[in-house]
Amino acid sequence: MASPHTELLTLRDLLRWAISRFQAAGLVFGHGSDNAWDEAAYLLLHSLHLPLDTLDPFLDARLLERERQRCVDLIHERVNSRKPAAYLTGEAWLQGVRFLVDERVIVPRSPIAELLSENLAPWLPDPQAVHEVLDLCTGSGCLAILAAKAFGEAQVDATDVSADALAVAQSNIELHALQGRVTALRSDLFSRLPEDRRYDLIVCNPPYVNTHSMAELPAEYRHEPSLALAGGVDGMDLVRKILAQAPRFMAAKGLLVLEVGHEQEHFEQAFPELEPIWLSTDTASDQIVLLRRAQLSE
Repeated sequence: MASPHTELLTLRDLLRWAISRFQAAGLVFGHGSDNAWDEAAYLLLHSLHLPLDTLDPFLDARLLERERQRCVDLIHERVNSRKPAAYLTGEAWLQGVRFLVDERVIVPRSPIAELLSENLAPWLPDPQAVHEVLDLCTGSGCLAILAAKAFGEAQVDATDVSADALAVAQSNIELHALQGRVTALRSDLFSRLPEDRRYDLIVCNPPYVNTHSMAELPAEYRHEPSLALAGGVDGMDLVRKILAQAPRFMAAKGLLVLEVGHEQEHFEQAFPELEPIWLSTDTASDQIVLLRRAQLSE
C-alpha cells in the first residue's frame, strides 16, 4: 500500500500539510518563530538545503522521493517529540546570525539581540569607546558574539556556570572566528572573574521564570535546561545576586542591560527603590531593564 505522503508532490503541498499537522497537534512556538507557517517553512527549507529566506520560487517545485521522505520525517519528529525546531536542525538564527545549538543550552531568542544590532543607541553614543563587555549567563554565546560584532574594539567575556553550555558557546565563538575577542569563562556569576575587571557594558539574560510559571511551561520549553530558566519563587533569585555584585565589575559609566521577561511586576516588587529604564524592541516591551552603575552602587 502506497504511503499517503506520496500525494505530497510539491513544496507547496508539504507546507500546507505540515501547517495542518502543527495546528492539529497544538504545537507551541516561540523558539525562533511564533506561528505554524514560519516554523513549517523553516523546517522544510532546511531539510531541502534551500535558502531560508527564499520560499516563493520553490513552492511549486516537485520533490524527489528521498527529499519528500526527509521532510515528512522532520515534520513528524517536531510533532511527536515536541522539541523546538532549533534542536532538530542544530541551529538557530538571531538577528540574521546563525548559531549552533543543542539541548545543553536554551534556544537563542533574547530581545537584547535587537538592541545590540543597533549598538545600544542612544545609551552608548560611541560604539568604538566600548572596550570591555561581559555577557553573563551566556548559554550558547549568542549575545557575546553579537556584542563583539556591534562593538568592534571590545573584548568580550562570556560566562556561565554550566560547562555544557560553555562548550556550545565555544563552538559558536569558533564558528564566527572570534577566538581572539570573545573568551568563554566558567563562573558562577562574577565569582571567577578577575577582581580588576571593569566592564563598560554587561548584558545578561539570566534564569528568571518564577516557580508557578515553570510548573506550567509547555512541552517545548521543558526540553530546555531548567538551570537556564528557573529563577525561584518570584523569578528574582539570580537577579538579586546580579544587581548586588555587578557594580564592583562595572566601569564608572558602565551600563547593565538585563532581561527579565514577563517578570516586570516581580522585578519592581523586589527592587522598589530602583528607577530603571525599560527598553523596548520590535518584539518585546517591559522585558529589558537598563541600569547605570551609579544607581546600583547607591
